[in-house]
Amino acid sequence: MYQGAVQDLIDELGRLPGVGPKSAQRIAFYILNSPAEEMEKLAGAITMVKSKVSFCEICGNISEAPKCSICRDARRDSSIICVVEEPKDVSAIERTGSFSGRYHVLGGSIDPMQGIGPERLRVRELVTRLSDESVQEIILAMDPNLEGEATATYLSRMLTPIGVTVSRLASGLPVGGDLEYADEITLGRAMEGRRILTAGQRRAQPAQPAQRSMDEELAEDAAAADAASEPAQAPGASGSEELDGASASGSPDAGTAPGQDANPDSDADADDAPLTGSGPAAQDSGTDDAGAENPTQDPAPQAPPADPYRRYPTPRRGEKFANPWAD
Repeated sequence: MYQGAVQDLIDELGRLPGVGPKSAQRIAFYILNSPAEEMEKLAGAITMVKSKVSFCEICGNISEAPKCSICRDARRDSSIICVVEEPKDVSAIERTGSFSGRYHVLGGSIDPMQGIGPERLRVRELVTRLSDESVQEIILAMDPNLEGEATATYLSRMLTPIGVTVSRLASGLPVGGDLEYADEITLGRAMEGRRILTAGQRRAQPAQPAQRSMDEELAEDAAAADAASEPAQAPGASGSEELDGASASGSPDAGTAPGQDANPDSDADADDAPLTGSGPAAQDSGTDDAGAENPTQDPAPQAPPADPYRRYPTPRRGEKFANPWAD
């Protein structure tokens, strides 16, 4: 323990955020060992910050004028407002160079453990800014912790009835990080917030053939049984046609007069010919006999009789069994 001005300086430095007793002690001895001119500059900078720097009357960002440089810039898109917790978050987003809209600084986050509620934040000023019809989207850029989630949930429920689009910054894996060291919540949010790199167009799968119902199978079996029970058709008139052709070939020529032989020497040849049946008359008679005979044909194939013990598929539950022998 120190006494006097040194202990008072250590106590005041220990009240700064992130500064413990040991750190406050090191800073106090650094100030004691530093030249007086440097410490006067430090004291003057602290005094000037408190006297000149204030918060923007529109967005709440730090500014030395009533309006900050971002609110005075007419090139900014006034239809999008990014809501952040602290002014340092504005500087972090501006370094990315990917946002060209305007900002709104709440001045903190909802923390019931510290007694900080929505009434201590600049929520009313945000609602006042939304009265302008040009605002179309609100981006909630809170820290991904318990207090930030509570603040984002409260603002989304309050701003949804107004009719503006409310969005939230995506959260997931950091650049250069490893999957094995990421926690479950981070991996889950990264999976939900994935983006499509290439949209594939795969061909549709061919449609599967429709399965026949029990009624269709029974109807097909009954039709096959009826076709098998019909009598076979009688053979055609091809034999009679051949018989008519053969008899027509043995008839005399149409140009011969009645009562006159077509060959006048046929009688003499018939008398001189031996009775052996080798003459023309025998040949003609053989031709007539051959023509009179019916040609041999294969009979039409007979369909096998229907099997009376043929088994039919068992009907499914709820289907009516069709009796094939009902007719």
